[in-house]
Amino acid sequence: MANQPLASIHPEAIIGNNVEIGPFVFIDKNVVIGDNCWIGPNVTILEGARIGKNCKIFSGAVISGIPQDLKFHGEVTTTEIGDNCTIRECVTINRGTIDKQKTVIGNNCLLMAYVHVAHDCILGDYVILANCVNLAGHVIIEDYAIIEGLAAVQQFVRIGAHAFITGGSRVRKNVPPFVKAAREPLSYVGINSVGLRRRGFSNDIVLQIEEIYRTLYVRGYNVSNALNIVEKEVPDSLERNQIIDFIRSSVDGIMRGASAD
Repeated sequence: MANQPLASIHPEAIIGNNVEIGPFVFIDKNVVIGDNCWIGPNVTILEGARIGKNCKIFSGAVISGIPQDLKFHGEVTTTEIGDNCTIRECVTINRGTIDKQKTVIGNNCLLMAYVHVAHDCILGDYVILANCVNLAGHVIIEDYAIIEGLAAVQQFVRIGAHAFITGGSRVRKNVPPFVKAAREPLSYVGINSVGLRRRGFSNDIVLQIEEIYRTLYVRGYNVSNALNIVEKEVPDSLERNQIIDFIRSSVDGIMRGASAD
């Protein structure tokens, strides 16, 4: 650990090898920071933080603050951040409550400036939250999802893997995997074909995903009938089953289909 006399580091904090800590950093007790991290000036890391290896945390970030939840009564909970994450300026991440007992940021995530991640949120790997995205409590975001700037996500919402949500969106319903979402109210506007091809999905799989969502959102069926048709007519694949399972488990519904303006 690089010596920084202007930082305040609790003697019980566990700091890995080759960690660089800037001036005016505060690190509380019951904190674990992995090897090769860079902690910029004026960062605050509070009780319950568990930070993986090779992370970069920029000025003004506050990690593992207590939940902004009136039901929180001081229970011992954590904030868990995986390896290779970048947490930009003034990001706030609150620790969990008795519900999940932890807030989780997966591996290789990018949280841009002024993002807020509330209590009990669970983010997968390679998630990108652009500037000023705000997540209410208990949100689940699956691997490779991208949310553009100034979007707000309502509590208990789930966002599927590889989904892309445009900036300024208000996300009130679950967003299925592999789709693009835009407009107000938030609606299906196509599949995230560019992102999928960049991540190595074959053309056949991309076309299959497109066909599934055409049945779900474009052809006028209700969700139950559309899912039955997909199960009968679309060949079995990991992606097909992932979509079906996501929608069937969305008891509060999924976002609406596109409509003509």
